[in-house]
Amino acid sequence: MATGPRYFVPFRRRHEGKTDYYSRMRLLLSEKPRMVVRKTNRQIIIQLVEATLEGDRTLVAAYSNDLEAFGFTGATGNTPAAYLTGMLFAVRAQNAGYEEAILDIGLIRSTPGGKVFGALKGAVDGGLNVPHGESILPDEDRLKGAHIAAYAPERAADLVANVEQAAEAIMKELK
Repeated sequence: MATGPRYFVPFRRRHEGKTDYYSRMRLLLSEKPRMVVRKTNRQIIIQLVEATLEGDRTLVAAYSNDLEAFGFTGATGNTPAAYLTGMLFAVRAQNAGYEEAILDIGLIRSTPGGKVFGALKGAVDGGLNVPHGESILPDEDRLKGAHIAAYAPERAADLVANVEQAAEAIMKELK
């Protein structure tokens, strides 16, 4: 290991590949709450996070596993689930009194039309004000699951109708 007066040990989370401190600082300077989108292999997690001196504080959260209560029967790790989770997050954030946020995708690769941008589209359709460009959002067919139904009709034939029913059920939660 390198030693000496000019050697700089990076922050632990940067060294582990978990945090990009440059982009985090830019997000914190906006002084808006962050819409933090994280994806795993099985679910999508969206949180509204506020930075304080003591540490980050989670204000509102929505998980794709919560979609079962709204009648969604599809997989919880795909693009339609991300869209519905974003919509559920927007409804919960508005019910808690938050109207705007800024998107924080962390170290997730920002592929246009990806799951994180599907979650963003769901939040925007749910009524949350999040600045974005229209070119990064997925197509309507991908958000509704038509591409999955075309690929595997025996497993997901009614996915498009199921997504629309779940979206209506989620929007009824808005106070």
